[in-house]
Amino acid sequence: MLFRSNLSVAAFAMALASCTPAPIDDPFDDTGELIALSGGDAGPQAACHTCHGLDGGGDGALVPRIASMDTGYLVRQLGFYADGQRSHPQMTWLAGRLNSEERLAVSAYYAAMDFPEGMEGSTTLTGPSCEIAKGYEIYHAGLPERALSSCASCHGETGLGSGGGNPPLIGQSAEYHAEQLRRWRNGERYGDALNVMHDAASKLQESEISPLAAYIAYGPEPSRRLGFPEECP
Repeated sequence: MLFRSNLSVAAFAMALASCTPAPIDDPFDDTGELIALSGGDAGPQAACHTCHGLDGGGDGALVPRIASMDTGYLVRQLGFYADGQRSHPQMTWLAGRLNSEERLAVSAYYAAMDFPEGMEGSTTLTGPSCEIAKGYEIYHAGLPERALSSCASCHGETGLGSGGGNPPLIGQSAEYHAEQLRRWRNGERYGDALNVMHDAASKLQESEISPLAAYIAYGPEPSRRLGFPEECP
């Protein structure tokens, strides 16, 4: 009797198991799209699009463009936020709740996006000015008297950057560039190889940061460059 009872229990368990539905693969589970649009496990307050926009273009001020940025660069920045090498209340909180796979997924999602239309130069200028001319000189020639290499030597003559270590600069606002230069200079942002950006920003005077940021935001691509008055110093 006991033997038959055990057989009955085993048969019932097998039948029950056969009725249990197989797990369904959710196409949005742990994907970069899910994190970007809904925040994933971190909740809607962590959704990237609430600040960076659905197109990843930022807000045109202090929230940067992340669309079409290099995947490796974005992954590194999330890591820097998570471990304190970059500081921002919301980004530090968000990055700390993403594991390495999720950081890679959301970075790849934004890297695959097209460059937002109309963002080649984020600053509109009505005419040439001596102020932006100073930014032009620093970007393309540096300041040899202070042993400051040109920005173009790493970020390219057109501001398109190179790989994960030298990100593109175009498509960001002048306000964002100025803030980041000050953060590099003041030691509030770090993490680049050999502290190149800290050393470079430390050689800039405060009066030179705004012109340089404005020139970069305007876009150093040759077809967008303005002629500068001959009387510019």
